[in-house]
Amino acid sequence: MDLNTVNAMSYGHFMDIFGNIIEKCPLITGAVWSKHPFSSFPELENCVYEFIDSLPPSGKEGILRCHPDLAGRELMSGTLTSESQHEQRQAGLTSLSQADRERLTLLNYQYKEKFGFPFVICAKMSDRNKIMEELSSRLQNEKDEELQTGIAEVKKICHLRLQDIFVKAVPTKL
Repeated sequence: MDLNTVNAMSYGHFMDIFGNIIEKCPLITGAVWSKHPFSSFPELENCVYEFIDSLPPSGKEGILRCHPDLAGRELMSGTLTSESQHEQRQAGLTSLSQADRERLTLLNYQYKEKFGFPFVICAKMSDRNKIMEELSSRLQNEKDEELQTGIAEVKKICHLRLQDIFVKAVPTKL
């Protein structure tokens, strides 16, 4: 498959392939599809970012609220999206000690109480120690700063998810 194949995809097929590039936000993927054809991978990615950047703060908070708590209830119950499950496993969050799990649960709770949305970090670019350090540190931020930081992390996650899709589908293009 090449970029021409992506551009020729029906809405449904595009949604099947790209629907979770932003965690549980297929509306964004649908809006991006309407911008095709894409001339390049970066153009597709920029369409996602432009859509996110155009949202009011409440829309950006909504994107963050779609993300699961790290090592939280969804991981324990097996209801994470396949992408999140892979990312959290890669970061070592599936093999936490009981003490680390309790600490992370408490930090996640404190974060959501303060900001009104879950802590988001690109788990694929982190490990459990970095995640706990970042969570503790970012609890000191103001809400506006944290909203910007969370959205920047969403964009990193999106970039890596898109890259995974294209590497699997178009290995010679990256």
